[in-house]
Amino acid sequence: MQALLSPGSLVTLAGAVLSVIGWIGYASGNPNLSLPTIFYGIPILLGGLALKSSELPPPERLTPPDRFRTLRELPASEPLRKLRADVLRWRYGQKAHLESSLEVLKLWDEDNPPQLLSVEELEHDGGYGLRLRFRCGAVSYERWQERRDRLGRFFGAGLVADLEPLGEDGLQLTLLPQPVPAPAG
Repeated sequence: MQALLSPGSLVTLAGAVLSVIGWIGYASGNPNLSLPTIFYGIPILLGGLALKSSELPPPERLTPPDRFRTLRELPASEPLRKLRADVLRWRYGQKAHLESSLEVLKLWDEDNPPQLLSVEELEHDGGYGLRLRFRCGAVSYERWQERRDRLGRFFGAGLVADLEPLGEDGLQLTLLPQPVPAPAG
């Protein structure tokens, strides 16, 4: 169902409908109907098909949208809220989600890049966290491990990254707020 509601699908459908209406108007001898719908419908249809050819769907969402809403809306959760919103969008013309971020972190391979498979929201010690599952592609788990400290800081101040291998070609990146030290007393 999600693939049917993508922006590329909606634009393609709108272009197809306008084109069909235009051709029906042309066949029935109605130039007031056929001319505008054909002239607008065909370019919109072609634009929609171009979008569909470069479409990257959002990863699987493992947590219901309403589950951590109040926790997600806290000011301290802003970096992860923005990250979540960013990865749950449809992408066009990109090979993978977080492409530019992974390039900056030197976790990118042009031929076989890491692919974000799923996003899960977490509650950890009263704070908001995210768990991202990746298929590593040509980027080794060791390379991810070397950049573990930088991963947390990269996605937001006060975040800690935890990595866990998943099978032969996968990993789980968990981003959590840094624990608040207990007051000395």
